[in-house]
Amino acid sequence: MKKVLIYLFLFIFTSVTFTGCYDLDTYPGDKVNQSLFYKTEEHAKQGLMGLYGMLRLNEAFGYQFCFDHLGDIAYGYNYYMMFLGTYTERDGTIQNTWQTFYDGIQRSNSFISAVSEMGVLTDEQKNQYIAEAKFLRGLFYFTLMDLYGGVPYYDETTNVNKDYLNMKKARSTEEEIRSYILNDLNEAIKYLPAQYAAAEYGRATKGAAYALRGKVYLYNQEWQNAIADFEEIVNNKSNDYGYALDPDYSHVFKLYNGDRSPEMIFAIQNKSGVGTEYGMQLQALMGSRSSFGSCWNNTVPSNQLADMYEFKDGRPFNWNEIFPGYNEMTPDERKELLSVELDGSGAVVGLRNADTTKILDAYENRDPRLMATLIVPYSIYKGCIGKTMPRDMLFALDHNLTGNGNAGTIQNNKGWVSYLYRKFVVEYDLGGAISDRIHTPFEFPLIRYADVLLMLAEAYNENNQLDKAIVEFNKVRARVNMPGLNSGPEWMAVGSKEQMQERIRKERAMEFAGEGLRYSDLRRWGWEVASKALSGVDAVNIYGELLYTHEFTQRDMLWPIPGVERERNDALTQNPGW
Repeated sequence: MKKVLIYLFLFIFTSVTFTGCYDLDTYPGDKVNQSLFYKTEEHAKQGLMGLYGMLRLNEAFGYQFCFDHLGDIAYGYNYYMMFLGTYTERDGTIQNTWQTFYDGIQRSNSFISAVSEMGVLTDEQKNQYIAEAKFLRGLFYFTLMDLYGGVPYYDETTNVNKDYLNMKKARSTEEEIRSYILNDLNEAIKYLPAQYAAAEYGRATKGAAYALRGKVYLYNQEWQNAIADFEEIVNNKSNDYGYALDPDYSHVFKLYNGDRSPEMIFAIQNKSGVGTEYGMQLQALMGSRSSFGSCWNNTVPSNQLADMYEFKDGRPFNWNEIFPGYNEMTPDERKELLSVELDGSGAVVGLRNADTTKILDAYENRDPRLMATLIVPYSIYKGCIGKTMPRDMLFALDHNLTGNGNAGTIQNNKGWVSYLYRKFVVEYDLGGAISDRIHTPFEFPLIRYADVLLMLAEAYNENNQLDKAIVEFNKVRARVNMPGLNSGPEWMAVGSKEQMQERIRKERAMEFAGEGLRYSDLRRWGWEVASKALSGVDAVNIYGELLYTHEFTQRDMLWPIPGVERERNDALTQNPGW
């Protein structure tokens, strides 16, 4: 991965924007001319890294984790108008996401066109480089289709420098876009290696292409095709892919300094450090005021998510088992039960009526993924005051809201009494491996092995192969020592496709919290499922006090085509309801 990052920095330094030839013997000093640049294999590698560099942009996948608060398992204040249902075709997120992914597609097309003509490369080298670009182009188009439906299709035959005034294609259908994506992934599977040398870690592999193709089939409900692709990498049918569940769930979300996990199939490679800032804003937006850099809590886990995690024996969690009558209490009554007295320095000076040991036990005696994902009341987080003072922080519920985050208690930037993320958030100062809160040096998964197992379980179930679905599903639970389905207790019994559907939907919410998959999952499962989770659902704090109401209507199943793009191209039709 070190080599990959070096190439990436070089490419960014020289610029990723290509221009065509000019008649004059002069070229803009801040641009790289395509016809002059692609002369060596090193140039091809640098150009390819420019494509990978698109992944971490905020409007690509850099804010992927924030997508969870467009669903039901988190809330926040990014995308504010979107979860209030007040956004329009003019919303900046709608336009910028469209533009960013098409920028990635244009870069992919330019790269494919240029590399195809490079005489210094062998056919084998060309095939591999182009296969990587087609994998990324397929990923970009798949994401556009997921958000907007059918979109205009442009491939490497489009020369932006010559054709930009005439790039006014109508929207292709979803079926047509899917066919183009599958063609790209077929090529990727054919020419990508199953593994790279250690120095090239992070590049797209044959297994990543199989996983993404299987996901495309799954989203289109082509169950048998999805099964075939997922089985390929789970059962190592044609190659030894080397994927496995990481024995330590929390380890997957703290990978830095060359640390790796067999669970990662395709991930954004991030880095931090003086002079090498290249990372996502995980720390800044998921971290608390008591995290390194004093961060912003733009996104926080929801009560719905916290309550999904079962007791260790697999029983559904119920607060009434901890505190009889809790579910019927008012927010003020819960505050009296859960909060302590803090002074201005953040020190606990009185327990009031709070049994802090019992409260913490209510979380610790649950699915281990809960404590790996969330900072919960009366737990300790390894925080840092600013950038200089690592210290253990207590997440105390302050009755008077006077606690001082810089004196030891964890505070929320928005003033919400909410759960906080532990997942992806730096502990202490990461031994000096992090230099600022903007560039978090953790890999961020776009596809990991647990996702493949649960997608395979889903495809089996929809294909009426319940027994096989249970086997794959139970692998994910066994990794965290949670009881499997049909393992003995009555509450673990599953005997129908419908029951299995509910189990898979809940399991995916818990397993992938903070990874931004929930929003797409809910929509692909259909209006009935999505509306139940999102339409008119209150976001509340830990006590149950209203923060806002999530609004979601039929039109929100797809984003609107950006108004600016429709002004530029009158062939673009708008999505229903917009």
